[in-house]
Amino acid sequence: MPKSFDKTRKAIAKKKGAIDSLHQYSRDSKRLHRAQVRDEKLEKIAASRKKNDRPYIERATFFQEALRQNGEQPLQMDVIQELIKTFVHQHDEELNEVKKSRRPGRPASAKEDLLKVKIDKLQKEYQNGFLLPALDTDENAKLFVRWEGSWSYLTTLKWVRISSAGQVQPSSFPPRGEH
Repeated sequence: MPKSFDKTRKAIAKKKGAIDSLHQYSRDSKRLHRAQVRDEKLEKIAASRKKNDRPYIERATFFQEALRQNGEQPLQMDVIQELIKTFVHQHDEELNEVKKSRRPGRPASAKEDLLKVKIDKLQKEYQNGFLLPALDTDENAKLFVRWEGSWSYLTTLKWVRISSAGQVQPSSFPPRGEH
């Protein structure tokens, strides 16, 4: 990942020799500190980006698996609609289990609230246009089957938004803002 600390440490060692001889307030120790802080900041940004990208990776994995089960052939629109409904309602059973385990009169748990929000967000997206790779074209289906899980490969695919009414609109990936 970030390498500025290692590069800075190597440059200082090349100039001065052993790094053990630095005192606390020297220029070189400040350079090392800045490089370390910069590396930590970059790691934190990368972790948050990965966390934000995870739902789209999981979504793509779900639809890739469905495409593989279909023999790597393009899917019909009614099959795609059913797959979207399955994906949107995948957390319903877990939500019902959490609701059943809660004693009567008790407030909803944090997990229950998160599941409700996740389900509502997916349902709203499905009504407005659910983002997924175009699974109805032969070319895109073959490209999508070869996807190995990397974020950068997803940008090479054609993406569409399919609404619950059946409207298909071309879209871009990664998505910009809420739709």
